[in-house]
Amino acid sequence: MIPVAESYAYCRSVARTQARNFYYSFVLLPNQQRDAMCAVYAFMRYCDDLSDGPETASVETMQRWRGELDAALNGKYGLNPCWPAFHDTVQRYRIPREYFHQMIDGVSADLQPRDIQTFDELYRYCYQVASVVGLTIIHIFGFEDPAALVLAEKCGIAFQLTNILRDVKEDQGLGRVYLPHEDRVRFPDFRELMRFEAARARAYYQDSRPLIEMVHKRSRASLWALIEIYRRLLERMEASNFDVMSHRIRLSGFEKAGIVLRAWFR
Repeated sequence: MIPVAESYAYCRSVARTQARNFYYSFVLLPNQQRDAMCAVYAFMRYCDDLSDGPETASVETMQRWRGELDAALNGKYGLNPCWPAFHDTVQRYRIPREYFHQMIDGVSADLQPRDIQTFDELYRYCYQVASVVGLTIIHIFGFEDPAALVLAEKCGIAFQLTNILRDVKEDQGLGRVYLPHEDRVRFPDFRELMRFEAARARAYYQDSRPLIEMVHKRSRASLWALIEIYRRLLERMEASNFDVMSHRIRLSGFEKAGIVLRAWFR
């Protein structure tokens, strides 16, 4: 069995090399919380990789992964090096286990081509792949007021809507259309449609803003930085007039580092 310390080292390596936006906010946390974030991220990354990989994307694969999750949560880790750290994190921060099954439900929904019809359908998808991430990590951030759970859900919706707007071209190539059909009918002009969805995302950012003051003080800089990175990404798309089809819009490492520095001195 892989020692817990080695498992955490593995998860740190995964987060450092693949997390992009998330890892910048992790560095603002105390070591124990940072390691916990990396362990949860390693689990999420593996979920995504299984659902997107041409050789692994299948219902059977996701069912096996769900079985491995249940086994790991009962202390039976198998060969995946992320499990000891992941299990330790779930126990230490008392994270509800159903969140991880909901994540698997969300990524499993991407195994087949999709054409989202309504915002209610889109909201459910965003909840499964992003809100449950927010609900998970605020247990690591720490909170007292149960209202934080509602705001974490909204924050996750804002993040995923931002991802969807950025990745329209890539998702289309995979047979996935997340912008709701009801909105595409209402706004046949692409940029009008994107502006409408961006306004919807901004509303969720605004509604979830009080969450920053509801997590424990030592975690606020990290959460602020994470929200700011995603909010700036949305602003960058708006400033480009939603030119997301010709190139992938992103923030540079320098810009993200600047946000982290601002968070540190807040």
